[in-house]
Amino acid sequence: MIMKEMETITIEPYQISHQQHVIDLILPIQQIEFKVPITLKDQPDLFNVDEVYRKGNGNFWVALFDANVIGSIALIDCGDGLGALRKMFVHKDFRGKEKGTAQLLLDELTRWAVAKGFEEIILGTVEVLVAAQKFYLKNGFTLINKKDLPANFALMQVDTLFFIKKLNQKI
Repeated sequence: MIMKEMETITIEPYQISHQQHVIDLILPIQQIEFKVPITLKDQPDLFNVDEVYRKGNGNFWVALFDANVIGSIALIDCGDGLGALRKMFVHKDFRGKEKGTAQLLLDELTRWAVAKGFEEIILGTVEVLVAAQKFYLKNGFTLINKKDLPANFALMQVDTLFFIKKLNQKI
């Protein structure tokens, strides 16, 4: 029984003790695996999770496996019922439908968003993240043109593709 619990992926709210583990997860995925031209210096939010992600009804979660951070996801409260999905990363060994890590993270964020009264979630990504794009489409997101983004959606400089999901207040 104890061994089975250790093998389970759990999702929990970010704590400051996760900070370096989240950085160590995200940077190699961005820089090495997908060659996205972004540095830690370009992401001061990773040092200010409470101030950036937990304002209003936003939050930040980590996926843990055997007490190790294997995934992350965040929701920024942009106001007027709009949430921005950010920092969704999953370690390569825990990706795919069989592992279900990304789904667990997105489901937790969606439950939170619905409970907090969000009406829409928007995210930005880059072309090279093809599997992520398919995942978002499978989960009810649709492409939105950059020019159609709401004014209160904070753009990330590296993002080139944008997706939106209307929440019907049910999962």
